Amino acid sequence: MISISELFIGNAYADGAAAGPQGSDIMQFLPLIGLVAVFYFLILRPQQKRAKEQKAMIEALQKGDEVATMGGILGKVTKVSEDNIAIEIADNVVVQVQKAAVQNVLPKGTIKSL
Repeated sequence: MISISELFIGNAYADGAAAGPQGSDIMQFLPLIGLVAVFYFLILRPQQKRAKEQKAMIEALQKGDEVATMGGILGKVTKVSEDNIAIEIADNVVVQVQKAAVQNVLPKGTIKSL
């Protein structure tokens, strides 16, 4: 007679042929290690490099530099403080922006050529 537990839960039979792959532990983790290495070199490392370059550019800002902000404002730096800079975007029009909002420093004379 078959019990209810045997009906729903199959019996587990030991079979020598169905054993897992035989190999060293390092070989099993090799694909995972490779994936982590690819992730680091293609994503993390370039992002860290860009962040370091952005930080160096922001620290090097000085009066007279022409900059473009993340909002698309082009102007000339007139004052640099600890966290903010003053940008002259037109004659006698000065706006205050955070240093982190500066996207890049433009070559001298770029604004006049526009």
